[in-house]
Order: sequence, then C-alpha cells, then structure tokens
Amino acid sequence: LGVAESPKNSNRGKDIEKYLKAVGLGGGYAWCMAFVYWCVDECAKADCKVNPLTKTGGVMAQWNKTVPERRKSVPQVGDVFIMDFGKGTGHTGFVERIEGNTIYTIEGNTNDEGSREGYEVARRARPLKSFKGFIRI
Repeated sequence: LGVAESPKNSNRGKDIEKYLKAVGLGGGYAWCMAFVYWCVDECAKADCKVNPLTKTGGVMAQWNKTVPERRKSVPQVGDVFIMDFGKGTGHTGFVERIEGNTIYTIEGNTNDEGSREGYEVARRARPLKSFKGFIRI
C-alpha cells in the first residue's frame, strides 16, 4: 500500500517497473496485473512453490489462461478479482474482505476514484456486481 508512480500518471517508478519486469515488460505499461503477478510470485518463492498465475501483464489474458478449476464466481478473501471493461481491457487486484455485496480490495494502478488507470497501490471498495470473476490461488 502507498506505492505510487513517479512521476504521477506515468506508469513508471522504481517499484512499478519492478512489477512490470516480473512479467517481462518495461516501464510505461498499465501495471495492475503485473502488481498481482509480482505479489503472488514473491509469496510462491518464499514458500518454494511455483506461481500458479500466467506470466502476463494482461488482465483478460490472465483470466482466459486460468484453468477452470481456479475460476470462481463467489469470492473469498485472498482471491484475485477480475473486472472486464470490454475490448480486451480489464482491471485486477486482491480481495481483502467481503461485507455483503461490497468487496474491499487491494489493487495497483488505481486512484482515489477507483480508476483502472490510476497511479498507486491502494485499498478500494467495489460492488460485487462489478466483477467478472475471481481466481483462487
């Protein structure tokens, strides 16, 4: 939480470029999926396990390549959420908690308005109906 682009709205910065590098991209790309991949990869390495996610910066590519057994329609804490905005665009992050039909998340490349093209890692609250699905790690 609190990691931000430098300069703001550039898709660049030391940490952002670390996330992007994890999926084979340089600075300047949208990075929400790269952030998720990097986080899961760091945890997998710490547990001497293989990252179950596909190495991609594309949200919809991740969803489409995820094995059906990992795709879920009902979220649990720790799941990766997937939002689909059409034409191959999406947004992603982690489910932090669930209260009724509100999903509280931690996500990268967002902002105070909840944009999918923001500038920071932050917590958000989103309605359950806004999600395409969830990936269970």
